Amino acid sequence: MSSEESVRLTAGDAELTVDPANGCRVSSFRIGGTELLRQGPHYGSFPMVPWCGRTENGRFLNGGVPHQLPVNSPPHAIHGTGRDVAWRMAREASGPTTAVFTYELGDPWPYDGLVTQTFELTEDSLTFQMGVETYDVSFPAQAGWHPWFRRNAFPGGKDVRIDFTADWQEERGTDHLPTGRRIAPTPGPWDDCFGMEDGVHVTLTWPEQLELTVKSRSEWVVVYDEEPEAVCVEPQSGPPNGLNTHPRLVTPIDPLEMAATWSWRRLAQDRT
Repeated sequence: MSSEESVRLTAGDAELTVDPANGCRVSSFRIGGTELLRQGPHYGSFPMVPWCGRTENGRFLNGGVPHQLPVNSPPHAIHGTGRDVAWRMAREASGPTTAVFTYELGDPWPYDGLVTQTFELTEDSLTFQMGVETYDVSFPAQAGWHPWFRRNAFPGGKDVRIDFTADWQEERGTDHLPTGRRIAPTPGPWDDCFGMEDGVHVTLTWPEQLELTVKSRSEWVVVYDEEPEAVCVEPQSGPPNGLNTHPRLVTPIDPLEMAATWSWRRLAQDRT
């Protein structure tokens, strides 16, 4: 298979399309023929790796060694480099409901390593896994996913509702970065990072149609709902600017591993 070809997984009436050439993003996710993700080359659901959200001024330290990342969302570097590169499919690990992809870390990321992303689809769930390994030098890294769920996915239906209970919210400064203060969760609209001590648990409900739950063992999630077309629920291994504030070192004996699951159920429609 060439890197230009998309990969389609099916299980029951769930269909998943992954485009390895376009940052290994999920370009389409359908349940019963209904597309749940915003369409377009920059949307769908893309991996955030080797960092998530904004890194302040594109700079971070590894120990005492400073590094400068490309500033792709001035004045910051945002969402990693994995979404900008072509990934390779690991054929031997793939089947009709599972696909595995890899890409080699390198310039403009200053360290060599390997990123592996796995998708596993069942009739009522989709599990994402991501691993970051180093070949030699230890470095801080993050991993997560940035899905764009359609606000109104069903013809004639109502807008999606987002429900969650967070233990705290990262106070957001005027530079869109966490200030370091944890505050009580505030009402939306949000472009904010929340903490959930028992793991991420966020439910999206398209009334009378579908309930989809995003879960992860990680305690960090960013919720974004400031646009009319779509909402984002982003489980990630650390907060925005975490390369600087919550560095998680990837070492030769301790890779970074991150996972998240979407699960869903249909809702009985009100026929009255």
